[in-house]
Amino acid sequence: MAKKVANIRVDYAQKKLVEKKANPNPIKQFSKWWKQAIKAKINEVNAMTLATASAEGVPAARIVLLKEFNENGFVFFTNYESQKGIQLIENPKACLVFFWKELERQVRITGLVEKLSAEESDLYFYSRPIESQAGAITSPQSRVVESREWLLNKYEDISKQAKQNRLTRPAHWGGFIVKPVIIEFWQGRPGRMHDRLQYSLQDNGTWRIERLAP
Repeated sequence: MAKKVANIRVDYAQKKLVEKKANPNPIKQFSKWWKQAIKAKINEVNAMTLATASAEGVPAARIVLLKEFNENGFVFFTNYESQKGIQLIENPKACLVFFWKELERQVRITGLVEKLSAEESDLYFYSRPIESQAGAITSPQSRVVESREWLLNKYEDISKQAKQNRLTRPAHWGGFIVKPVIIEFWQGRPGRMHDRLQYSLQDNGTWRIERLAP
């Protein structure tokens, strides 16, 4: 008999998260956890849920890949004409969630979104494998297409062009940066008494740290 969904439980007990040991800067705290996640050899450590909403407030979420982070924010790339691209242009706010189950950790980042410059998008686009460049040009992301064969034929045509000339980054493809205003660090603890520390950006540019109930 299949196990009931409600009976699936995992008891978390690996680590603690306490204020006195947390870095007062959430980006540096994220960097610390990031390095530990890399060391733990987590598969696709940079995979994150990206939650967006339309101008009318209709939500959507999907997994994307983090490509850079620094004091300014968290960067990813996409098609600006995709569902997420359109929503982020209409309503430039987003939430990112990392779940590193091997370390029993989550990080939730809420922030304002801006497009990267064309120069920054070019820099990343041309660093990608030719196959990925061709894929970005081929795909009318999130739109209905007539068949997979149609996509593959278009991809093959563009791949042939790449053998003759350098591909050009399409204007509808590039980067976004999520500039955080709230970052929450979640550490699983026994008995569902999890540790949650929330950093909130203040008007003077400093961060306030508060403990949240699990």
